[in-house]
Amino acid sequence: MKTEETREQVKQIYDAYAKGDAERFASFLNDDLDWVIHAPIEVFSFAGARKGKLAVLEALASIADDYELKKYEPQCMIVDGERAAVMSEVGFVQRASGRMLRFRIADFLRLENGKVVEFREFIDTFDVTQQALGRFIDL
Repeated sequence: MKTEETREQVKQIYDAYAKGDAERFASFLNDDLDWVIHAPIEVFSFAGARKGKLAVLEALASIADDYELKKYEPQCMIVDGERAAVMSEVGFVQRASGRMLRFRIADFLRLENGKVVEFREFIDTFDVTQQALGRFIDL
């Protein structure tokens, strides 16, 4: 896949997610997807490694159970061939507390034949963990 084709696919993926279009979003995922969200699993149960489209969709459903998406805006995208890096500003309302969590994430994707086969997400975990817990973490 050429860089411009990848760029367009990634834009479509993020558009589908931001609009809550689960069916369209799922259509971009490879059945054997290798997916990792790097964040503390004790605080964010959806974090960690997932293998396969079904497991990823279950993790995303878990996010939707606990958080309401308010903002998901890609700010920067770098694409090279079938690989892309995307930094986004994100806002979720934590359903249990009503707290608004605002943070940045960095995603690294690899596509094959227009589908995501590898996904890595890095969250500003210290900041968002404090927001989720509603208190400063005393070190």
